[in-house]
Amino acid sequence: MSDEDYCTIADAARPPKADGPPYADCVLCREPTEYPEAYKGITLCPVCEWQEAQRTACSG
Repeated sequence: MSDEDYCTIADAARPPKADGPPYADCVLCREPTEYPEAYKGITLCPVCEWQEAQRTACSG
């Protein structure tokens, strides 16, 4: 098993990308995200999404 297989969450649901405005606000910084406003759930902007991935990434 590779590290990538171990760290990947297979069933992680991601919201669908929006075709255009209105966009949902990021739940952390309130900036616009790439996701539709109508999406029900946690949405993160690209910056917060990247930072969250860094915090939760597996460390060797």
